Amino acid sequence: MGSDSEAKDAVSEAIEKAKPVLSKLTFGSIVGYCSGAATKKVGKAIAVLGGLAFIAIQSAVYSGYVEVNWNKVQKEAIAKVDTDGDGELTVKDVKTYWFKVKNILTNKIPSAGGFSIGFLYGLSHA
Repeated sequence: MGSDSEAKDAVSEAIEKAKPVLSKLTFGSIVGYCSGAATKKVGKAIAVLGGLAFIAIQSAVYSGYVEVNWNKVQKEAIAKVDTDGDGELTVKDVKTYWFKVKNILTNKIPSAGGFSIGFLYGLSHA
């Protein structure tokens, strides 16, 4: 390959255009992206399984095979994830879980400063 073909290569041109962004990539932002992408995939799988379980249970309720006290289920489910004990799942609760997860995932990681940005990008673009 000659230098002319390398200079006109589409990927090389894209890398040159992305140079300002690429120069700011850190290990933390890369593992943040990967963690966000993985979280998105696992979250989708959990949502599918949860949805299928609900459909199966609700179908059995509708058919008269079982009785479910959904108010009790809701109350107990919220109590399990409510970090501040106010009986509601709020932004404050979600932030508490985010900081716990972030502390675990960035523990002893060098240059973890870009982790959150990478995580959000992976969560939204993977």
